[in-house]
Amino acid sequence: MPSRSASAVAAPRDLSSPLSHPSFKRFWLGRIAGTMGAQMLMVALGWQMYELTGSAWDLGLVGLYQFAPALALALLAGHVNDRHDRRRVLSACLALQFVVALVLLAATHGALASRTLILTLSLVLGVARAFQMPAQQALAPLLVPPHLLPRALALSSAAMQAAIIAGPAIGGFVYAAGAAAVYALCTLMFVVAAAFIATIVYERQPQPREPVTLKTLFAGVSFVRHRPVVLGAISLDLFAVLLGGATALLPMFAKDVLHVGPWGLGLLRGAPAAGALLVSVWLARRPIDRRVGHWLFGAVALYGVATLVFAASSVFLVSLLALAVTGGADMVSIVIRQSLVQLETPDAMRGRVSAVNSIFIGASNQLGEFESGATAALLGPVGSVVMGGLGTLLVVALWMRWFPDLAQRDRLTNL
Repeated sequence: MPSRSASAVAAPRDLSSPLSHPSFKRFWLGRIAGTMGAQMLMVALGWQMYELTGSAWDLGLVGLYQFAPALALALLAGHVNDRHDRRRVLSACLALQFVVALVLLAATHGALASRTLILTLSLVLGVARAFQMPAQQALAPLLVPPHLLPRALALSSAAMQAAIIAGPAIGGFVYAAGAAAVYALCTLMFVVAAAFIATIVYERQPQPREPVTLKTLFAGVSFVRHRPVVLGAISLDLFAVLLGGATALLPMFAKDVLHVGPWGLGLLRGAPAAGALLVSVWLARRPIDRRVGHWLFGAVALYGVATLVFAASSVFLVSLLALAVTGGADMVSIVIRQSLVQLETPDAMRGRVSAVNSIFIGASNQLGEFESGATAALLGPVGSVVMGGLGTLLVVALWMRWFPDLAQRDRLTNL
């Protein structure tokens, strides 16, 4: 009788939501707080840079300066995450972002903020995120049973998107009281996030660590290179978002095209996350388990079309809706890509493979911001985004031809 009772108590915990696992819940809450802090920081930093210089090129440089360390440190970051406690790595990254926000707070309060300071701190943020992204991706599988991982990844993405909605919106409104007020709030969010991460307990222990060799250092690259479906999925996302992303140009659209202030910028930055949140909640309840390839390519094509609508719009509401569609479409790609990577990767290699994946993500985001800023300097913001939307549609057509196995993929787990 007692054994039946114990089984009855344990079963719901294993078969219900991943949030029924305490450590995953702490990870989930920590990710919300950390992402909110990062998003508020980027809203204030981007708006402050544009106020200081009025330059699209400088807005692009902020993204490039964050991407450069991520690219240079990716292999090292992957190995660090496979050889050291991922909870401590993630907490250290949050602490470094806390320091950046504190420096910006002091500099803004003392009227010392400058283009050079913002670009220097962008480099520091890039270092933090080089280690943070693979730590976050490789940590989640240790906190839930394998059969709950796809739902856990969808819920984790939902947390991130909810924070991306709330963070820019709050940051935009708080900016009315000055950039210093935003930076002060950011410091608080990073402290809260680090506190949640520090209390995580692994549900499943990591596998034994491999000795450091040149072969193990490049193992993540080799793993991805020899799996065309995984390579196709993450490279599709890379080039689609790199070309089609308009995030770096949102201060220009807010000020010069749509004629709204920091509050409007906050809403524009949060709009993609609003669409992504709705889709991630849907995916957490109804995971995609059939016709995965069709879903993936259809979503990326929709992303490109919505980008073109945003470029053509001069109406604030239409622009918000178009950005929301881009976020929802991108979320489908994110969940499919992350599920493929995590389900096919042994835990002992997850840090290194996640680091390779983070290069693609960082390139699509930070390097994409530089590409947007550079083309906007030549073509203007509208021309830059139009070119990006058309480029995304071209990438979809090419990848369907070059990666037919991915285009015809039916299930996530039949590699």
